[in-house]
Amino acid sequence: MDTLPQPEGTRLALIEAGLRLFGQQGFAATSVRQIALAAGANIAAIAYHFGGKDGLRLACAEEFGRRMSSAMTTSPGRPASTAAEARAALQDILRAMLGFLLGDRGAGALVPFMLRELAENGPGVDLVYRSFAEPTHSRLCTLWALASGHDPASTDTRLIVFTLIGQIMYFRIGQPVVTRRMGWDTYGPDQIDQIARQISRNLDAMLGFDPEG
Repeated sequence: MDTLPQPEGTRLALIEAGLRLFGQQGFAATSVRQIALAAGANIAAIAYHFGGKDGLRLACAEEFGRRMSSAMTTSPGRPASTAAEARAALQDILRAMLGFLLGDRGAGALVPFMLRELAENGPGVDLVYRSFAEPTHSRLCTLWALASGHDPASTDTRLIVFTLIGQIMYFRIGQPVVTRRMGWDTYGPDQIDQIARQISRNLDAMLGFDPEG
């Protein structure tokens, strides 16, 4: 999965504004004037860089995939070839995803933007699916299959991988509920580490792996 180059300058400022405003207000309710003002740019810059508001929307979806892919890129090394190596790779990827979504300030506007796209079935959904969701899911299915001995293309494997990802997404989307119930003010390094350790235990339980065995 190739990682796209990071946008810079005015282009980046417009994407940042688009991610935030599209996520907060929705695509239709956000004007190019609002975006330009938030980005500190001229309205004409949107047409220059993206061809218009529709193009900016796609660029925002592309940036979502780029940032998520970058966050989940762990030390490449050599490909996993044993069950133990596949389990370790899964642990690393899930922890990286969790740390980014819960602890990285750059992730703040990504989830609301993508939730809006999903709710509206916007054009960004297909782009993110092709560039990030499908290849990432396939990669995790391959690792799960190697770690568990199951078929990477089976229905069970694909659903299991969705549950692995889903628990992380809930901690991000459901943060106000989780922090209230846990008595936390926010997600700090200690809280994120506790969540990561629990997700690691969940993975080991699903694999039938006893870390003390």
